[in-house]
Amino acid sequence: MRLESLSVSTNLRQKAPLIVRLGRHHFASLQVAPVGGALGQIHRIDPSGLDPRLAKLRCEAICDVDNPLLGPRGAAYVYGPQKGASPAQVEELDAGLAHLADVIASDLGLDVRDLPGAGAAGGLGAGLHAFLGAELRRGVDLVLDLVGLDAHLTGADLVITAEGQIDFQTAFGKAPAGVAQRAKLRGIPCMAIAGGIGERITDLHEIGIDAVFSLCHGPMTLEQAMKGGPSLLQAATEQVVRCFFSASRGGQG
Repeated sequence: MRLESLSVSTNLRQKAPLIVRLGRHHFASLQVAPVGGALGQIHRIDPSGLDPRLAKLRCEAICDVDNPLLGPRGAAYVYGPQKGASPAQVEELDAGLAHLADVIASDLGLDVRDLPGAGAAGGLGAGLHAFLGAELRRGVDLVLDLVGLDAHLTGADLVITAEGQIDFQTAFGKAPAGVAQRAKLRGIPCMAIAGGIGERITDLHEIGIDAVFSLCHGPMTLEQAMKGGPSLLQAATEQVVRCFFSASRGGQG
């Protein structure tokens, strides 16, 4: 079985209900509610109720990000605020995930804390690895292999990639990061075009995105940006290519 596109749009609520449906039993002082704040109530994981058919299952989870489960790059700190979590709630969620990771290590003998992709979908990557033995794969690598990107890069002088909103999170295994990393391996400059430019885009330079250009040439509403998308993309792409040729000529002419 392959679980396609394990996305960060899945939130921190969804791991506990998934485990219960698989037949795992969680022992806590009270019944564990299917919310991230209840993770700290889990005392023990009993595998005896696991559906025996799962023993024959080969599971691949295709993750759209490669974040670990915990810490500054983990599920709670990176994606919690995106879903509306306050700083206090982020700390609580990270502590809950850390507690669950400790229980998994104690009862199942698996360390999911720093596993790449464990933080995908609010920590569901960690749960799938722990309870189904899932192999966590970067979705971008799978897609780029399927489209044959490496062959298309042969002989290329410039790579242009794009994303709706580009920021430091892009570096966590998202599509533009995968494209840029492969371009960088071949010494090909890579420029990115984005509808919105967020925080810490300088982090992207290390992975191969040499510069980021905004799709919007000035203040505009989302409706205006979407309506003018094709012409805005054409204009931004022209500026990217002009910049590339100017640099290639050493700024002459």
